[in-house]
Amino acid sequence: MDMDFAIFRQAADNVNDERNVRARFYDKAVKTDKTTANGLPIFKNVTYVEIRLKDNNTEVFNQPASEEKIKRFPREYGMYQAAKQQAENGTPLNQFAFLTAAEIATCGNRGIFTVEALAGLSAEKVRDLGLENEHHLAELFMQAAKSVDAVAVFARKEEEYLNEIEKLKYENNELKQIIKKNNKSKTLNRRKGEKYENNS
Repeated sequence: MDMDFAIFRQAADNVNDERNVRARFYDKAVKTDKTTANGLPIFKNVTYVEIRLKDNNTEVFNQPASEEKIKRFPREYGMYQAAKQQAENGTPLNQFAFLTAAEIATCGNRGIFTVEALAGLSAEKVRDLGLENEHHLAELFMQAAKSVDAVAVFARKEEEYLNEIEKLKYENNELKQIIKKNNKSKTLNRRKGEKYENNS
């Protein structure tokens, strides 16, 4: 272990002074020793923590998150949990093409991780957090998404109606065939009856 990394490790493990340390929790896909029936590898999500010294972009502590690291960085772990929870019910901001990396980081720092959460902020909260531009873009996106949803709903309804019309046409043709068959049968029976009467 070289001296620089030893100093970095000592600083990263120093729980008494967090002023010069930044932490980020995230999910990482880790290959397990299991495989599928086809021999393909199986992966699992593991919570990792990345710890950096401020003003040092070269040295990084990056390991699975231990209980000790979670207790040491409760705010960062809470932000990670909030981001996961919001992402389950919304569109993550990093998939929202209208925001810059700086704007996404600003929102994340304020506990906002999805477009829906950003668009749903009250005017007062938007003002307090200083997210006026970001909020406006998220609102426009949500309005456009609703329009797209409305078009999709209309298209689905139209398809349902067309399918129903086709079904009714098919049933109508079947009824016509049955009526035609019955009429033919009646005509044959009538002719047989007339033939019988004539022969008598």
